[in-house]
Amino acid sequence: MTGVRLPHARPYRVGKVSWLVRPRGVAAGLTGLALIAVLVALSLRIGDFPLSLGEIVASLTGTGGNHFVVVELRLPRALTGVLVGAALGLSGAITQSIARNALASPDILGVTSGASVTVVAMIVASGTVYGGASGALAGVGIPVAALAGGLIGAVIVYSLAWRRGLDGYRLVLVGVGVAAVFTNVKYWLMTTGDVNDSSRAMVWISGSLNGRGWEHVTPVAYALVVLVPLCLAGTRVLSALRFGDETATGLGVRLNTARAVLLLGAVLLAAVATAAAGPIAFVALAAPQIALRLAGVAQPPLVVSAVTGAVLTSAADLVARSLFAPVELPVGVVTAVLGAPYLIYLLIRARREARS
Repeated sequence: MTGVRLPHARPYRVGKVSWLVRPRGVAAGLTGLALIAVLVALSLRIGDFPLSLGEIVASLTGTGGNHFVVVELRLPRALTGVLVGAALGLSGAITQSIARNALASPDILGVTSGASVTVVAMIVASGTVYGGASGALAGVGIPVAALAGGLIGAVIVYSLAWRRGLDGYRLVLVGVGVAAVFTNVKYWLMTTGDVNDSSRAMVWISGSLNGRGWEHVTPVAYALVVLVPLCLAGTRVLSALRFGDETATGLGVRLNTARAVLLLGAVLLAAVATAAAGPIAFVALAAPQIALRLAGVAQPPLVVSAVTGAVLTSAADLVARSLFAPVELPVGVVTAVLGAPYLIYLLIRARREARS
């Protein structure tokens, strides 16, 4: 982690770039990676045809008879959950660090709602659904629509919240209002469309990993490969922003440019994740706060937040698949049920901190 030196942090330098590594954060990250491996193995194992660990390994190496089930059906779904969760966790860590507010996340700030509006509009208008039914636009149009909607939502929220600076609480309030407007527009579009298209749109906006294939894994993987290094390069800026605008300016940070670039990265991560799996609620909100407490730092750590988001999404998908088996719930339903009480807790804690 780059930035202000914290207790028990060990500095590492490569050329002009310095890194502060906290053993507790490293331990949390490694533990999260181990949990991801376990969750992926369980995801490959369960299903209509339960498989043993030996059969899974044989299928992955091309020597087993269940290659299609493991590699073409179950593995893409598991990897999509991991990558989408990592993208949401990293996006939430960036937005919360910039706003200096634990309630700031892409789903609260209207990013995922904006992406949902454009995707639902395309589904209702053309009858396409990404990874679902037919339609020539399903492979390209839906991801592009999600990216455009997420960017539009972020620009609207940022513009309305800007008042000679960016206040975290004002950003959250504006984001909640804009997200509410987008949500109503989304449901209005569904009432005006064909009932079959609206039902497909309802499945998508619930957030689901069902039926995910390699065509969903690849875009999110490419986005993470490009955006993660760019976001990690801004860790020093996020550390400086933690001390306020005046201090950050005194440290040589160009506030407007830095915020715009980092928010753009966060929006792109959230929009790509939404395009792949729909708007999975509360992962981007909860993952950074859980990672912050696990790593024992003053602001959400980016890498640990991404790992935590992957763990939460993968675990929620397992619950969604097995809780009412053979009926599968959308993963977004599980994260919403678990995340709503956590949001209430954050609101109560924020109110107590404001009073004190």
